[in-house]
Amino acid sequence: MLTLVLIGLVGGLITGISPCVLPMLPVLFFTGGAAGRAGEAESPSPRRGSRRPYLIVAGLVLSFSVFTLLGTLVLSALPLPKDIIRWAGLVVLVLLGIAMMNQRVEDLLERPFSRIPQRRVTDEHGGFVLGLALGAVYVPCAGPVLAAITVAGASGRIGVGTVALTVAFAVGTAIPLLAFALAGRRVAERVRAFRNRQRGVRITAGVVVIALAVALTFNVTDALQRAVPDYTSNLNAALDKSGASHALAPAGPQALAKCAQSEMSALGDCGKTPAITGVQQWFNTQGNAALTPAELQGKVVLVDFWAYSCINCQRAIKHVQAWYTDYAADGLVVIGVQTPEYTFEADPGDVAAGAKRLGITYPVALDSKYTTWNAFGNESWPADYLIDSTGEVRFASIGEGAYSNTESLIRKLLTAAHPAGLTLPPPTDVPDTTPTDQSQTPETYLGAERANNFAPGKSGTFQSGTQTFAYPADLPDDAFALTGTWTVAAQSLASGQNAGIRLNFNAAKVYLDIGGTGTITATVDGKSTSYPVSGAPDIYTVVDRSDSERGTVTITLSPGLSAYSFTFG
Repeated sequence: MLTLVLIGLVGGLITGISPCVLPMLPVLFFTGGAAGRAGEAESPSPRRGSRRPYLIVAGLVLSFSVFTLLGTLVLSALPLPKDIIRWAGLVVLVLLGIAMMNQRVEDLLERPFSRIPQRRVTDEHGGFVLGLALGAVYVPCAGPVLAAITVAGASGRIGVGTVALTVAFAVGTAIPLLAFALAGRRVAERVRAFRNRQRGVRITAGVVVIALAVALTFNVTDALQRAVPDYTSNLNAALDKSGASHALAPAGPQALAKCAQSEMSALGDCGKTPAITGVQQWFNTQGNAALTPAELQGKVVLVDFWAYSCINCQRAIKHVQAWYTDYAADGLVVIGVQTPEYTFEADPGDVAAGAKRLGITYPVALDSKYTTWNAFGNESWPADYLIDSTGEVRFASIGEGAYSNTESLIRKLLTAAHPAGLTLPPPTDVPDTTPTDQSQTPETYLGAERANNFAPGKSGTFQSGTQTFAYPADLPDDAFALTGTWTVAAQSLASGQNAGIRLNFNAAKVYLDIGGTGTITATVDGKSTSYPVSGAPDIYTVVDRSDSERGTVTITLSPGLSAYSFTFG
């Protein structure tokens, strides 16, 4: 827990000094130093020690923390636009800015609070409301800590660890922001012009608040974010190695967690098998009914966590399917637990189609609510848990590779389950295509929720909503850029007119997870190839080389397609 808190604090501090907060600093400075009501007379000695800066920052960090944790989860259950929170925050900012300049508007806003003794929506208490509104529109630069928190919130895995990380992240972010707000208060207390012109200061603060709202509405802040290099990118990259996502992994049985966190090569004692429960739907079973304990009794069971549009899973599934084909008659049961990484992977029809495309014939359990995932304390796609005939977990394998070792352990457990003797077929012969290049570009997410390697171009900044982009003159290693019209959503990018993606990569193969109906054209090494896209999101190979090397691919997309991520091989 201490490590989790330290990761959150450092991640918050990095976010609090990142370029994306720059447009908000004038608001914190002027509103932190503003005091009094719009119609009050100017005072040569304004009250010292105002709590307004603290209340503004407290409201801000509380607001964006709650929205980060619960926003996706709540909005997904309601028939509301995904960006309604941001628009509500912009409206409140405009109203509060007007109230700071006009007493009548201020009185109107206070009226609902008139029955609460000594409580007013403006002045000090109004600072908290202002902070709440700022938090609703303030989207911190996506770093590893914020990404881990967002994924946990979206999947409903909000436990003590998630809350601790979120609170620590909020506190870390608050420290530099509070320093700037306190600087505004200090100036207001010490500089004569501020002391003698409180009315003018409040009007200026109101103008700045409204200006920020307008700038955010029309993406005017893009120019500033493009002009200032991301001086925190290296810090975020270093923090990513701390493993915030691993720290937020759901807690499973202790013995199983130890097995999953170690690099096992032999059979061990990992505890009793957690229940496979909360399954939305079963596939490839008799009548698509759930497997019963009687059907599993005395069997060797392989539980494989996968997601159908995950390239890592697709490479692993070739081996899992081969094991099931060769060893099912000897007592091996394979259960593919399909836990969605993206929302579209929770759709039963899409999962069934994905399993069919991959040639999966073993039973599949759709774990849309992460119930079985959490029971195992799992944290990765793919992940395999090998269970002996007595119901004990004996082996855990996280990620790709080492398939021959896993198969040898399956054979040992099958032999042990048949003491009277068993003749097994020869080991399977499926090529291991696990990438071995340690410098390979990591999986690149394209939605606003998790993207952290977007390269700003001549126009357009990476935030939710529809906007027009232009490629930058230079594209950094392992980064992507956009051109044309795009609609940025939490998990994906929707293509509009003249939409294109340019990616700088280091890999032999590049895959694009994309859905909809249309066409993509990939240009690499001067050669262009078009691919028809149809149906539910799936991965399409856009670069296919024999060896891993650095390169750039430019992809043009017809309107109406939704792109989710790049993966590599």
